[in-house]
Amino acid sequence: MNITSGGHQAEFDRPVTVSEALQTLLPGENTPWLGAFKEGRVLELNSVLKHDAALTPITYAMEEGRRIYERSLRFVFLLAIRRCFPEARVRIEHSIGQGVYVELEHMRLTPADVQFIEDEMRDIVRSDLPFHRHRWSRDEAIAYFSRSGDEDKARLLSYRPYDFFNVYELDGMYEYFYGAMLPSTGHTRVFRLLPRSPGLVGLLPDTANPAQPAAYMNAPKHMMTFRQSNYWCKVLGCSTVADLNGLIAQGGLRDFIRVNEAFHDKSLSEIAQDIMNRNARAIFIAGPSSSGKTTFANRLSIHLRVNGLKPMLISMDDFYLDRDKVALDEDGRPDLEALDALDVKYFKECVHQLLDGQVAMMPRFSFRTGKRKPELVPMTIAPNQPLIIEGIHGLNPALHEGFDRGILCLIYISQLTSLNLDYHNRIRTTDARLLRRIVRDYQFRSTRPEDTLGMWDSVRRGEERWIFPYQEEADIVFNSALHYELPILKTISYDILKQVPKTDPNYIKCSRILKILNYMLPVDLGVLDEIPPLSILREFIGGNTLYMGGAHT
Repeated sequence: MNITSGGHQAEFDRPVTVSEALQTLLPGENTPWLGAFKEGRVLELNSVLKHDAALTPITYAMEEGRRIYERSLRFVFLLAIRRCFPEARVRIEHSIGQGVYVELEHMRLTPADVQFIEDEMRDIVRSDLPFHRHRWSRDEAIAYFSRSGDEDKARLLSYRPYDFFNVYELDGMYEYFYGAMLPSTGHTRVFRLLPRSPGLVGLLPDTANPAQPAAYMNAPKHMMTFRQSNYWCKVLGCSTVADLNGLIAQGGLRDFIRVNEAFHDKSLSEIAQDIMNRNARAIFIAGPSSSGKTTFANRLSIHLRVNGLKPMLISMDDFYLDRDKVALDEDGRPDLEALDALDVKYFKECVHQLLDGQVAMMPRFSFRTGKRKPELVPMTIAPNQPLIIEGIHGLNPALHEGFDRGILCLIYISQLTSLNLDYHNRIRTTDARLLRRIVRDYQFRSTRPEDTLGMWDSVRRGEERWIFPYQEEADIVFNSALHYELPILKTISYDILKQVPKTDPNYIKCSRILKILNYMLPVDLGVLDEIPPLSILREFIGGNTLYMGGAHT
C-alpha cells in the first residue's frame, strides 16, 4: 500500500491510521495535524487506510481544521455541562471573534459558574477520553435523542435523506456533529471560557498562534444584533431548521415570508428615523460580501424620501484605481479588497466638495475594461440631499478623517443568521453568505460554483483584514438575514452544487453547504411570488426591480 503526502511517499504492508501514516511521511513537522484531505473527503486522524492514498494534512491554519477542533471542544463542553448542571439545556449561539457565544436556557451564569465549567472541561481534557464513533440507523438516533430530551435534534434527523450515519460517544454521552472529530479530548487543550452574561464565550486557539487561546473581541453592537435576531426567531417560533421544516410542511412558509419582510421594513424605517434625528449628511454603508449592501442602500434611500429627504447614492466602486495600478495579493492577482485599491484622496475630495455645496466631478469605473471611464460626471447636492455611500471600506476610519463626525452615520450590514441546525450545531454566517453568492454569481454572472468557491478564500482574507476589524465603528448594525431564505436558496442551488466534482480543490466548501441543505425541505418555487421585489433576497435570486437581476454585492 503506497501513501503519499507533501511530496513524500511510503510503503505500508498493513492497514494504518491517518495519524500513523503522517507521522511516518512527515516526521519532522511540529504543526499538530487535525485530520487529512483525501479525494475531496475529510479523514479523521484515526481513520484506517487500507488502499493507496494521497493525503493533505489538515492544520489549524485551515478552515476545516478549525471546524474539526471546535466540534471536538464543543463535545468536551457539553459533557462538562452535563456533569456540572445536569438539567441545563445548552444552545450554541454564534461566533464572536475567534470564539463562540453560548447560553444555558433559563439560566444566568455567574463568573463562578463559568469557572466551574472550565475546570471540569480541563479535567476531561487531562483524562484524554476517546471520542468513539458509532454507526447508527436514523431510527436509533431519533429514539435516543427523543429520550434524552433533545427533541430539536430528533426532529431534524427525521428529515435527513440517509438511513445511517455516524454518532459520537464521549464517556457515555452521545452526540451528532455533522462533521469530522479529533480522536480524543486530549487534543483540545487550548481554550478559555469567559463569562458574558447571561451566557459565556468559549475562546478557541488563536489562528496566528494556535498554542494559546485567542484574545476576546469585545463587540457589543454585534452581540446586541444577534440577541435581537434570536429574540425574533423565538417570537416567530422558528429557532432551528426543524422548526422551519415544520412551517414548510404545514404550508406556513408564505406567512413566514411576509413577517420576515415586514420585520426588515420596520427596521429600515427605524434606521431612517435615527438618521433624521442625527441630521446626518453622509451615510456610510459597509459589510462583507453578499450582505445585500446595494439593495439596503436603495431601500434606505426610499425610507429617507418618505421623511422628506432626497438622498444621493454614491458607490465606492467608482473610485477604484485602474487595475494595472492595484497592488497584487498573495495569489498574484490585483488585491481589490484592499483600501489602497481605491483612490482614497480623490474620494475624500469629492465628498468634501459635495458637503460644502460645490460641484464635484465624479468618476465612473468600468468593470469590463478594469479602468476608470475618461469622462467625469458633475454632481452637486442640496441641503436636503444626504449622501448614501456604499462600499466594503465604509467603516474604515481612513475614509472619515477630516470630516465632522457629527454629520456622519456609519452603518454595518451583514447576513447574521440566527437559525441553528439544532441547539448544539449552529449554521455559520460565512456559509450562508457563500450560498447567496454562489446562487447570484451562477444566475447573473455566468460563474460556475467551482469558480465562486475558488475565490472565496481571497474574499474572506480581505474581509478579515479590511471589514471585520471596523464593524464596531458602526453607529447602526443591520442584520440582512431572512430566516426563510435557506430553503429557497436550496431549491435553486442544490442540483447545481451536486455537479461540483469531488476532485475540485474547493469541493470541501461545497460539501459543507450540502450537508446543511440536506436537512432542509425543498420548497415549491411558486412561493417566490410572496417575496417582495425590493427584498434583499431578490439581489441574489433575481426579480429585484431596483436593478435587473442580482448584479451587486
